[in-house]
Amino acid sequence: MKDESKTKSATLTVVAGCLIALLSSACGERLRSGIPAGAQSVLDTTIEDIDAGRYEKLYYEAADEWRKDATLDESRATLQKLHGKLGNVRTRNLLTAREEQTSTGPIPGHSLVVVYQTSFEHGEGMETLTLLEHGGSWYLARYFVSSNALK
Repeated sequence: MKDESKTKSATLTVVAGCLIALLSSACGERLRSGIPAGAQSVLDTTIEDIDAGRYEKLYYEAADEWRKDATLDESRATLQKLHGKLGNVRTRNLLTAREEQTSTGPIPGHSLVVVYQTSFEHGEGMETLTLLEHGGSWYLARYFVSSNALK
């Protein structure tokens, strides 16, 4: 009788574990930060491109909304100016990541707004990256830096 009870208990534990795993994956793959996995991959690549000065690549892989707001030359000039004033990134800590679904506003649609507290060579700042989802893929739509070192 004890063996049967232990077997039922172990079976229930395994079934419960499988159910939790299935429900977790069925609700959309998310990382611990709450950022969808596909968006995290784009975010990581975007940050690497910004840090490495690959501004042309960044421009052509960005959302149409980015390219509607600025030309390649304007984007490159702005990003180079930011880097010139702030220097290289020393540390970058995630503050918030917030998904939005809007039909109006600056960027309508399904977006992800990610804010980092960033330490640059020449000062502290906040980086805000907005990713936009189109057809199941994520794209950079906005990049904004606020810092007293920019004044």
